[in-house]
Amino acid sequence: MSLMKSLARVAAGVMVAKGVGALMKKTQQGSGRSTQSAGSRSGGSGGLLNDLLGNNTSGSSGGSVSDMLRQVLGGNSSGAGTGRRYGGPNSAGASGGLGGLLDSLSGSRGQGGGGLGDLLGGLLGGAAGGAAGGAAAGGLARKDSQERNDASFGELFNDAVSNDGEPEVLPTPEQNAVAGLMLKAMIQAAKSDGKIDEAEKQRLLSHLGDDLDEDERNFIREQMATPVDAKALAREVPQGLEAQVYLMSLLAIDLDSLAEAEYLNDLAKALGVDQNTVNKIHEEAGVTPLYS
Repeated sequence: MSLMKSLARVAAGVMVAKGVGALMKKTQQGSGRSTQSAGSRSGGSGGLLNDLLGNNTSGSSGGSVSDMLRQVLGGNSSGAGTGRRYGGPNSAGASGGLGGLLDSLSGSRGQGGGGLGDLLGGLLGGAAGGAAGGAAAGGLARKDSQERNDASFGELFNDAVSNDGEPEVLPTPEQNAVAGLMLKAMIQAAKSDGKIDEAEKQRLLSHLGDDLDEDERNFIREQMATPVDAKALAREVPQGLEAQVYLMSLLAIDLDSLAEAEYLNDLAKALGVDQNTVNKIHEEAGVTPLYS
């Protein structure tokens, strides 16, 4: 399994377990205000989480939660009726979904693996630090990969979500390394409220299915065991990926505790993401702004 496929599965599972579930509960209790936003990428519907919440509460025959996750997280990656899943070397990035949002936050949204090579050379060389970082930068990043492609990171992510499997085009090692970094960010954020227990860890692993090999499972387990440290995570983030790492961290939590808000504040500061940008990311995701 590529790290891109692992990220897609964990993103879907964590959003259901830690984010969307809490959002639905709050709305059912009548709080309502937590995800109001204007002018979001989803046409004013309140961002990715509100898109999913609406699909789950509208009474429409949208299929299972997994189906709805693929529709919301995967955006328009299927290329239905167009015969084009990827935009090629001149692509403006992914269309819709979480992949589209990730690409819109990237300074290299239209670049394939070659364009990311210089940016992530340090990460692939082991600069991520620690045994898990070395694994991601080495064998796991190169597993199920190819040297170059014409796909953006967001296009590959959307495709992996939509397929519930590997993307049609193999990621580059650099793109896999980014996916590994996003996985680490999501798991760190999910632990930031101090409530993740063994049962939650097993549920998280279960979202990855049975096709993980032992190296992949060890990578995930090590992330679960690593102490929460926003500054340490930020030191692993190459320049240009700060906003994307913050977004993936945000989507992994409920943002209903002081500990989570403090973690996001610490992470934003460590990453150098300013308060206006943070609040804009929250708006795009459909989550309460962090700063007033």
